[in-house]
Parts: sequence; C-alpha cells; structure tokens
Amino acid sequence: MTKIPFYADGLKFTCKRCSVCCRHESGYVFLSQKDLDNLADELNMDIKSFTAAYCRWVSSRNGGETLSLKEKPNKDCILWDQGCTVYSSRPVQCISFPFWDSILTSKESWKIAASDCPGMNNGELKSIETIEQYKNMRIMPVKRGEI
Repeated sequence: MTKIPFYADGLKFTCKRCSVCCRHESGYVFLSQKDLDNLADELNMDIKSFTAAYCRWVSSRNGGETLSLKEKPNKDCILWDQGCTVYSSRPVQCISFPFWDSILTSKESWKIAASDCPGMNNGELKSIETIEQYKNMRIMPVKRGEI
C-alpha cells in the first residue's frame, strides 16, 4: 500500500528572495557539470577560473571529493552579495528548494523549515506533480578529476 504524502493536495511556495537559505549557515551546494557551465557563463569566466574562485572540493559519502560552492567566513554563500548574484543561473540544488527529500519527509519537517522561510506556506500553490518534479531534479555532482 502506497502512503499518501502530506503534500498530496499541494504546498504553497513562492521564493521571496529573502536569502535566508543562502546565508549564515554552513552547508554544501553541490554542482553538476551543467550548473558549473551555467555559473561560469553567467560570470563570463572559464570553468577553471570559476572553480578556483568560487568552489571547493568536499569529501563525498561514497569516497572521493565532490565540487561545492565555497562559503564566505560568515557562512554566506560565496555568490551572495545583497542577494543572489546569479539568481537566473543558480544551481539546481537552489532551484529545487524547499522541495528536498529532507524537508518533505513529514508535515513537521516542512513546518520547521517554514519557520525560517517566508516563501513557504505563501504564494503559489504547487501541485503534487510539480513538487515531485522538483524532488526528482537530482544532480550528478562533479567529482574531482572530471573537470
């Protein structure tokens, strides 16, 4: 028997561009090759220069290292400056927020995340189909040696 998710009737979300999810908290923003290409293009840089300036290698659960955006010393995203400097080209991980598995595990998880995000429970009603599309936007992060 398939369990019906708590968001079966949809969830409201419209990004308010408040930057709460981009600032003051350590974390990883993993990049696919497409993310890397888009970001480098957006900033008129070649991949190697973009990677050197804005990325770091972090240990992967499966061994090896995976490419992630750097953080500033105050834990803001390296691409944040009074707002996302690459909003139209932001990585899939950012595009798909807050429709991540970790947030959609339960109504309580959604409620906890929504306590920090003014866009959650506000704005456009996203259907279960749209939510599932966001959930399935998984990426294959760039591994060391692939670029």
